[in-house]
Amino acid sequence: MRFKGSEAYVSTDDLTLAVNAAITLQRPLLVKGEPGTGKTMLAVEVAKALDLPLLEWHIKSTTKAQQGLYEYDAVSRLRDSQLGDPRVHEIRNYIMRGMLWQAFTSETPVVLLIDEIDKADIEFPNDLLRELDRMEFFVYETKELVKATQRPIVFITSNNEKELPDAFLRRCFFHYIRFPDKETMEKIVDVHFPGLKKSLLREALEVFFEVREAPGLKKKPSTSELLDWLKLLLAEDIPPDALRAKDRKTIIPPLHGALLKNEQDVHLFERLIFMSRQRS
Repeated sequence: MRFKGSEAYVSTDDLTLAVNAAITLQRPLLVKGEPGTGKTMLAVEVAKALDLPLLEWHIKSTTKAQQGLYEYDAVSRLRDSQLGDPRVHEIRNYIMRGMLWQAFTSETPVVLLIDEIDKADIEFPNDLLRELDRMEFFVYETKELVKATQRPIVFITSNNEKELPDAFLRRCFFHYIRFPDKETMEKIVDVHFPGLKKSLLREALEVFFEVREAPGLKKKPSTSELLDWLKLLLAEDIPPDALRAKDRKTIIPPLHGALLKNEQDVHLFERLIFMSRQRS
């Protein structure tokens, strides 16, 4: 079972190698990188390419590790007992299976995505160490050991908002998705906008990378924001000439709200433009 890329996702050689290394080692693949660099979509496309079911566990600040295993709904059981519901005699009726339980008991191998693990409490990764390592866990309410019949391919994404524990990192294969260079970005754009005029693509990429390189930006525009911007340029029929100038640093890009996502960066960019005009 090897990943060779897909038509809908531009996977660099080192990223493809990392995916297959994790599959071979049967370890979770921990993927880090800037927001918008395709970390989440990687798991989606690997599942499609390998023709495997995908289970997605999107982590929030309030998510607990136990929810990935199972949850016991004691409140519903109490309510049903007051109503005389016969279901109360079987505790299994109130056990809700989490994503790990579903992945462990699947008849076929699955791709399991644990998305943005760094959003959760710092103890969250530690609480999953044993389950991800041994691929099993115990259900105390039913005295049942749930053991993986088919080992899932696990993808874990992180935006580096928190440091992850060393013990957790030791159990993962790690890959950092570097921000695409212009050549790779052209391939990514071609996947989403096949047939885009070369002149528009060339000018748009020049503007995009110049915006990213502006000193002091709080949030640099990402790949997903470039794609949004291109979609708007096409929808508004913005010609390449509107992006072209003798000195691009003296003009504000049209529809720049797709690239700059907070007022500090907009004000900073406007100041840089004003200073460039003053010097010229």
